[in-house]
Amino acid sequence: MRENASPAVETGVGAGFADTSRAAEQAAGLHTPVLLGRCLDLLAPALEEAVAHGREPVMIDATLGMGGHAEGALSRFPELTLVGIDRDPQAVALASARLARFGGRFHAVQTTYDAVAQVAARFSTDGAGTVDAVLMDLGVSSLQLDEDGRGFSYSRPAPLDMRMDPTTGPRAQDLLDTWDAAQITHVLRAYGEERFATRIAAEVVRRRQAGAPVRSTRDLSDLVRSAVPAATRRTGGHPAKRTFQALRVAVNAELDVLQRALPRALDCLRVGGRLVVESYQSLEDRLVKRAIAAGTTSRAPQGLPLVPQAARPYLEALTHGAEKATQAEIDANPRSAPVRLRAAVRTRPACDAPASQPGQERCRYGDRGTQHGRRRPAASARSRSRHTGRS
Repeated sequence: MRENASPAVETGVGAGFADTSRAAEQAAGLHTPVLLGRCLDLLAPALEEAVAHGREPVMIDATLGMGGHAEGALSRFPELTLVGIDRDPQAVALASARLARFGGRFHAVQTTYDAVAQVAARFSTDGAGTVDAVLMDLGVSSLQLDEDGRGFSYSRPAPLDMRMDPTTGPRAQDLLDTWDAAQITHVLRAYGEERFATRIAAEVVRRRQAGAPVRSTRDLSDLVRSAVPAATRRTGGHPAKRTFQALRVAVNAELDVLQRALPRALDCLRVGGRLVVESYQSLEDRLVKRAIAAGTTSRAPQGLPLVPQAARPYLEALTHGAEKATQAEIDANPRSAPVRLRAAVRTRPACDAPASQPGQERCRYGDRGTQHGRRRPAASARSRSRHTGRS
């Protein structure tokens, strides 16, 4: 798993595309952003407050994708400067072409979104290195899911790549060619909640040893279908969806990146700044839920007559639990079905109340999230298959 953010690379508009207007049309036509109106409504007070104080608001779209949310924000808030982050160079190029009409109000940075703090410090306009809003629309993008040859979809024949940045790192094929059955089983269980992980892993290894290894998305999909019981194949959607999700998460170190990114995103917000996150499977949503809960909960022991300033919450939740798409939204955009939206506003400055870092649950006012100083084990909630509307 990767431990550090990729080097940040600011790209030119429409990089890699001679016909930027064609690229813009391609990006706009690929898919519709999920819960766009609701996301912008949640972000609006922070952006409008900046304008009211005579300052140019700055927002980071930490998962730029095809630029759908970015386009909506730039259109609705005419004073806004938006910085889009994405690790996929093709997504950055297409979104840049789509957003070229906004000129200097849009900047694209190719990196992983756990570099959000460095990006915020670079583009901040408030003199404190903070920004007004951060949006995260997690998981695989429409471009990656629908693009032939990327290997993200079990319904499209392609090589087993699955890298969000196809220029670096091991492919899913490399993992399946080198991991033993125990390693494959662990990943399928941990990142896909696959009940039949042992069967699937054993079959992958058996075929490899027999000289007929899995070589494509179709091979892997057929292998999973044959490895799971017939009764399972008749319910719950495509039997390979959890296997593909698990491999994609492992290839891209998605949960590691998200776990690092969340506290960094919270700490680059000014007081009154807002974080909005859309998740599409339960492992992502659990990390988001915990990050927000850590900031909205007092760190003082229960029953203390006076809560010290340092122990008071530094976030206020803006959603009651996780919001879901309405049926109308799902009908218009089926990939919004699994979305879980959470949002929070920072109420105290990060210099006084930094967000909890991964595994940092113990605090000076008591132990509210650890047992004997050890981290809690990772959540084991059932994961939903990831079909995003990120664009």
